[in-house]
This record gives sequence, C-alpha cells and structure tokens, in this order.
Amino acid sequence: MTAIKENSTLNTNRQNNMATCPVSYVMSKIGGHWKPVILYHLMSGPKRYSELKKLIPAITEKMLIQHLKQMQQDVLVIRKAENIVPPFVTYSLSFEGEELKPILDAMVEWAFARDFKA
Repeated sequence: MTAIKENSTLNTNRQNNMATCPVSYVMSKIGGHWKPVILYHLMSGPKRYSELKKLIPAITEKMLIQHLKQMQQDVLVIRKAENIVPPFVTYSLSFEGEELKPILDAMVEWAFARDFKA
C-alpha cells in the first residue's frame, strides 16, 4: 500500500469525500478485496492468525497482518493476546464489527441469488 502525503490533493479529496459520502466512509473502513473476506470469517467467532490464513489461502501473510492491524485501528477487530509461551493470539469482531454482519450477510445472499457455487 503506497503512502499518501497528508497535504496531497488526492488525500484532501479523499477526506472531503469521506466527510460527505457515507458509502465512501464505509468503504474506507471495509473496502478492498480482503477486509470483507476477513470480517466474513470472523463472523463465525474468534479465530487465530493461522486459522484465518488457512481459511483464506490466497491472501499473503503481509496483507493479512496489514489488514488485521488496520481493522484494529478502525475498531472493527479486537486482538486478544494471552501472555503465555507460546503466545496465543485471537482475533474477533468488536461491537462495531458485529454491526457489519447484516451488510456481509446481504453480500452473501446477493452472491447466492446469482448462482454462486461454493
């Protein structure tokens, strides 16, 4: 992901759009290819990093880590690390993440209504 200068025109336009368009705001939080997929798998309950990686084999480790961190910062995902050896870290949906379930469920229903075959 390329960093955008804070004072760039692109960044200013993006911020203005997010402030005036609710869809742009939501897409800034859950947009992209992998975030909705990660959230979808967390809907069924807390998962460890390795479980998420197995459920989404096409995602690179870098992308999974990056998106989990971004979603933590956006308070959509909670990272719980237990202080034991070896470390035991789980990811789960926060309250805000749980509120996205109807949206993700609607996406799944839409896919199956168009002959999606799992």
